[in-house]
Amino acid sequence: MSLRVILITGANGGLGQAIAHAFLQESPDNVVWLGVHSRREHADQLAQENSGRCFCITLDVTAPESWKQAVKEILVRHHRIDVLVNNAGSHEDSLLATMPPDSWDRVLATNLDGVFHGCQAVLPAMISQRAGRIINLSSLSALLAPPGQANYAAAKAGVVALTQSLAKEVARIGITVNAVCPGYVETEALTHLAGEERKAAQLRVPMRRFGRPEEVAATVRFLASAEAGYITGSTLKVDGGIL
Repeated sequence: MSLRVILITGANGGLGQAIAHAFLQESPDNVVWLGVHSRREHADQLAQENSGRCFCITLDVTAPESWKQAVKEILVRHHRIDVLVNNAGSHEDSLLATMPPDSWDRVLATNLDGVFHGCQAVLPAMISQRAGRIINLSSLSALLAPPGQANYAAAKAGVVALTQSLAKEVARIGITVNAVCPGYVETEALTHLAGEERKAAQLRVPMRRFGRPEEVAATVRFLASAEAGYITGSTLKVDGGIL
């Protein structure tokens, strides 16, 4: 297998770390770039542990110029980029009636605008290669929007629509674009759940447990594989059967 260059955003969190591990374990020919904006200690550690195959790069997903610089740096080093995993995200939950406009703007900027900027940044290289894989992390909230998440659910639903539209635009060029919608996953995003609230959430899952980051990462890795070459424009739930 030849060299494959993979860029993962939000690589400082539990899910981003699991996705990076999945690609690093998949093949010694995989080179993984970890896009991080803040709290980069976990990403730095992973890069140190996999010296020569894993690198940290400063990336603010909300800033087009930051994307251009990051992709340029990767292309200078490897002359290609094969996989983009748009994993960066954030949420600021609030009832819509009292939601500050800034909260709406920030969540849309990170979760939706960031995906747009990322796809636009890597497409010239992928089009030139006539090959590429883009995997966008959406959320079950995009398909089953809960109360108190109007900003987050709207952003993640936008990611699904963007994915479907872009997939049609680049299918003939050999680029696939897919979305993954995780449900409850054991990451820092669930640290606010404890006690009875956590039990109630688990009861909403037919499997009666939360997902593991490794289970979402395996889905992402598959969608980036050669075996998934005929899958594009898809939205794959990883939710234990909630929907």
